[in-house]
Amino acid sequence: MTALERLGAFVADCATDERDRAAARLHTADTLGAWIAATATAEGRALLGHRQSDAPLTDRVAIHCALARLSEIDDIHLGAMVTPGSIVVPAALTIAADQPNSDAADVAAAIVAGYEAMVRLGAAIDGPSVLYRGIWPSYFAAPFGVAAVAARLLRLDARQAANALSIALIAAAPGTGHHAAVTTARWLAVGQAAGRGLQAARAAQAGFTSNLALADGEYLKGIYGIVPDAKLLGHGWEEPALHRVSFKPWCAARQTMAATQALKELIAGGVAANAIERIEAAVLPPHGKMIDHGVTAGDRFSYLTSAPYQMALAALSPDAAHALSAPAGPVAPHIAAMMARITLRADEGLLAEGYPQAWPARVTLTAGGQRHERTVTHVPGDPARPWGEAELRRKFERAASPLLDRERAAALFASALAAPDRPGEWMLEFERLAVPAR
Repeated sequence: MTALERLGAFVADCATDERDRAAARLHTADTLGAWIAATATAEGRALLGHRQSDAPLTDRVAIHCALARLSEIDDIHLGAMVTPGSIVVPAALTIAADQPNSDAADVAAAIVAGYEAMVRLGAAIDGPSVLYRGIWPSYFAAPFGVAAVAARLLRLDARQAANALSIALIAAAPGTGHHAAVTTARWLAVGQAAGRGLQAARAAQAGFTSNLALADGEYLKGIYGIVPDAKLLGHGWEEPALHRVSFKPWCAARQTMAATQALKELIAGGVAANAIERIEAAVLPPHGKMIDHGVTAGDRFSYLTSAPYQMALAALSPDAAHALSAPAGPVAPHIAAMMARITLRADEGLLAEGYPQAWPARVTLTAGGQRHERTVTHVPGDPARPWGEAELRRKFERAASPLLDRERAAALFASALAAPDRPGEWMLEFERLAVPAR
């Protein structure tokens, strides 16, 4: 069997146990918090304004996935460098709400299958490496993940599911370039990529076929210079990939978080932030260029990906790290002054600390003439520092605070946990929340 045939069989036969369903509920609730929070941003309002009231299902999938992804508080699998929740969860709920015969078991299985497909593909193409060549793994894998979701919800057989995955793979695109304005098509593009996954599954259901040996042959090598790990794509791991996906503890590029967390822990341990004289952060060499820079007004990405900015914010204005939108106007003087005290250096030795499944950093600082050091390998929300309902509820309430009071947000979190059981009800709830944001 080819890799796609094996994965197609997994998708078609995917079933879940209680542990899988519990994880699916947590990741669904986390994603729905991101999805809701995004509607309060300027980018989110632009996407909501772009959609049509009578839009076809593929377009609704596209907008919903785009909203969740733009939040930058969606979950992430480090070893694959993909953010599966923002693609898989909105697609599963949107499609299931349109399928009157879908039951809770189908939706949970579709979510597990979608995570599996996206994470396997991201890992098989070595997402942590290809990202820095200009290939956006989540964008590349989005059609693939949604094809798996739709194949399971449409109850395609193994052969049809394999063809859906193959059709989705030929619909994959590498990247979107860099454009940081509020009107960026980046989010629209990733949503449309997700919509192509639904189109792929429908095509396979209608009898269309594709090359099931795409991942085993020269196709990806010839076009993208990628030699995928076909064995990994076809066989996966001992447990579903969903269980190795990290929650993001605040809004930033995940590459900045270990250094930021190390600084937070040093401050929590007694170092006074206003006494800090200088900070050196040792970071992974693949991450260095991406996160070692300042910020540019109007460029949200520059704030999200700047380790000096994120570290200064954590030290002096920690609550601001949870905001989805970039600050208006210039950086506050006290933040800028702290940024100027921070230097980054690439440390090859950190690669031996579990990379790419772990993204460690080490922070050394001087405060009051004393030297302090902290290494962080895993941040809160990683599988090694797991989050449960309590932590995710706090994150959800904080993310939803621009739209909802705490009591309403807490009630909505409970509803989000149950969304895989009642996708139609959740979609109606989302529409009620999204209308004022248009």
